[in-house]
Amino acid sequence: MRKTVIILLSLLAFLPVRADEGMWLPALISQRIADMQAKGFRLTAEDIYSVNQASLKDAVVLFGSGCTAELVSDEGLLFTNHHCGYSFIQKHSSVEYDYLKDGFWALTRNEELPNPGLTVKFLERMEDVTAQVLKGYNPKKMDEEARLNIVRKNSEKLREAAVKDGNGLKASVEALYYGNQYFLFVFREYRDVRLVGAPPSSIGKFGGETDNWMWPRHTGDFSIFRIYAGKDNLPADYSEDNVPYRPKKSLKISLAGVREGDFTFVYGCPGSTREYVHSAEVDYIANVSDPEKIALRTTRLDIMKKYMSQSQAVRIQYSSKYAGVANAWKKWQGEAKGIRKMNTVAVKRRFEKDFEEWARGTQYEGITGQLANLYAARNPLYRAAEYYNETVRSIEKLQMASGRKVDPKDYYQPIDEETFVAMMKAFDGALDDSYKPEYFIEGRKKYADMERWKDAVFADSLEAKALATSLDEFYTKNLIPQVNALNRSINLANRTYMKAQMDYLRDKDFYPDANLTLRVAYGHVEGYSPSDAIYYKPVSTLKGIIEKDDPDIFDYNIPQELRDVYAAGGHDSQPVCFLATNHTSGGNSGSPVLNADGNLIGINFDRVWEGTMSDIVFDPEFCRNISIDVRYIVFIIKEIGHADYLLDEMTFVQ
Repeated sequence: MRKTVIILLSLLAFLPVRADEGMWLPALISQRIADMQAKGFRLTAEDIYSVNQASLKDAVVLFGSGCTAELVSDEGLLFTNHHCGYSFIQKHSSVEYDYLKDGFWALTRNEELPNPGLTVKFLERMEDVTAQVLKGYNPKKMDEEARLNIVRKNSEKLREAAVKDGNGLKASVEALYYGNQYFLFVFREYRDVRLVGAPPSSIGKFGGETDNWMWPRHTGDFSIFRIYAGKDNLPADYSEDNVPYRPKKSLKISLAGVREGDFTFVYGCPGSTREYVHSAEVDYIANVSDPEKIALRTTRLDIMKKYMSQSQAVRIQYSSKYAGVANAWKKWQGEAKGIRKMNTVAVKRRFEKDFEEWARGTQYEGITGQLANLYAARNPLYRAAEYYNETVRSIEKLQMASGRKVDPKDYYQPIDEETFVAMMKAFDGALDDSYKPEYFIEGRKKYADMERWKDAVFADSLEAKALATSLDEFYTKNLIPQVNALNRSINLANRTYMKAQMDYLRDKDFYPDANLTLRVAYGHVEGYSPSDAIYYKPVSTLKGIIEKDDPDIFDYNIPQELRDVYAAGGHDSQPVCFLATNHTSGGNSGSPVLNADGNLIGINFDRVWEGTMSDIVFDPEFCRNISIDVRYIVFIIKEIGHADYLLDEMTFVQ
């Protein structure tokens, strides 16, 4: 009876999957389809994922190394986010042709710009291969090292068999639930992807870092690319002879709009979540890691911003770098606040206490204490490793001295010099000397202050190389091996703990943590109340852009042409962005947001600041994903890009 009561209390305290939480595997979506249909979805599981016929999965791609994109025409046309295409737009930009500032629209296919290194991957199929991966493993006779070797060898055989036909096939075997399950993912990778269109950054990044992760949002965060293939429609290296890719499936675009309560689902590649971790991990994230990294990045951003505001050339050089540093910086602020607001550490500790009561006398007894001890040993080392990455390893001069590539086109030495002084001081002040190489300690005595050391490093390549080498060697040979060893032990313990949670909470629907593989998340359009007496409506409009417009503030200085279009009248209610309750993460940037009929209504690009803790704990009251309304994309293509010919490729429905 005691154990029954504990289980019931834990089910309440640990918040089993509810509302619109979850990132579900498409191949297993039949297990969720009844719930989706009950909430308004009008298609079938086969419409979402099929290997026997064209399905929605065939219109979704992994874009580059960390975003999603979707096909919107039968001629290979892709939509993704502006920030996903940003680095490629930046590479094509110069002071003379500033595509970041002015936007870019290819008027003919010949004007579409190639992007060396950019690929897209279509999921061909996915399947549970747990039995094959663990074939030959005997837990009673083999240790973890033997298990890893078996997993590695069996996974390689599966990958080789999956790609034997070539033609751009790629495969990976991914561990889910910390290695309690394994899935094979087979992709087809296309290597010729060209830039077709992008709005000016004053639209595509409207609100800049000021509005990033915030609501209400008015950002036209989209860009357009096209996939090219050989004449056989198979992947090919860039060639003028290549032709637009002919997809199995492209998305129809809905012009019906969205209303609060409408069913929505996101089909994309969320990057990384940690929903089932121990309280010690969450405590470290919220109270040590996030606050310290926020402070360090604030310093770096202030330095970049100072110089970028003084020069258009420097602004172009550092726009992508600034955005990359700022994105996580602001996300961590909301994440830490959300974890504290939800009292997540205390909730997890209560769960762990009740779990251990249940686990007494079972194979799982003591697992939470084991994890607590492992984190206590790892966290000081992990903190030092994070300091290395956020400080000395962020200095571009030292990156170059170490042989890491820094594009001279995107380098401005005064920024790097000021960053050197600030980050070296932070590194020295935060870490005990036991975490520093001897060369650093001697150099600190030799130069007495960081300004003098900076002058020596930037004047003498030998000094730069010596310093960089000493820091890199300490990091890679002394620090990281210890962190990795403890992380392996933590991952092993988490495999047991994950299995234990699934045995303990048998009525809970567990979804695997995100790992940049294709997932389905579903919910509905809904506003939210971030604090007392405030309610945010779920749709923003062009009127809000005009209200924010300010020529004196870079983030809010819209193109004159957009002002003129608005002044002509009739566009007050033009929708721009909307909120929904879909569970998303990094990697979902660029993901299609679809309605109950599987038609495109928007492109996911962000989450609200109050809900960024959803990578660790999902709160249905605050967790909202932000999407650009597809009708605003159409509006910008037509009114600002004057690229109606692109619309002619697309299929529209009401």
